[in-house]
Amino acid sequence: MSGLLNIVVITAAVAFVFIQQFKAQRLKPEGRKWWLIPAVLTVMALRQPGLLDARHYTAAAVLLAVELLIGLACGAGWAWTTRIWTDAEGVVWTKGGWAAAGVWLCGMALRAALMGVATAMGIHQGSAAIMLGVAAMLLTRSGVTAWRAQDLQQTYRVPAAG
Repeated sequence: MSGLLNIVVITAAVAFVFIQQFKAQRLKPEGRKWWLIPAVLTVMALRQPGLLDARHYTAAAVLLAVELLIGLACGAGWAWTTRIWTDAEGVVWTKGGWAAAGVWLCGMALRAALMGVATAMGIHQGSAAIMLGVAAMLLTRSGVTAWRAQDLQQTYRVPAAG
């Protein structure tokens, strides 16, 4: 797949998820495929040739690992800044706010800095590395959010002690 198409796919996925976070959404962990978008991005990234720069293999692998760590940290931060609540019927809802947007902005700044480091070192870092980082972020956010919501689902309508 061409680099331009990769950028379009990454931008579309990120824009879709980013815009959706500001809307209150029902959380349906049983039927919802929260892992689907990260899985598609991962498959697309791994199919790309040259994920690691062959001339600087070790340094490129370290930069990719840092990209993945940034994705995991941003996903966890995003999940913990997402508001989760239950309504009167016991339905779990989520909604991201400006704190979640701040996590996104910090993540983008860290990724831009990482790309600058790679460029300064003469290491080619393609869009596949960014795709893997975004996939890690989305997967972590969805997983941690679903995990946080479990307590709400299990304890709703339990009689109060006492």
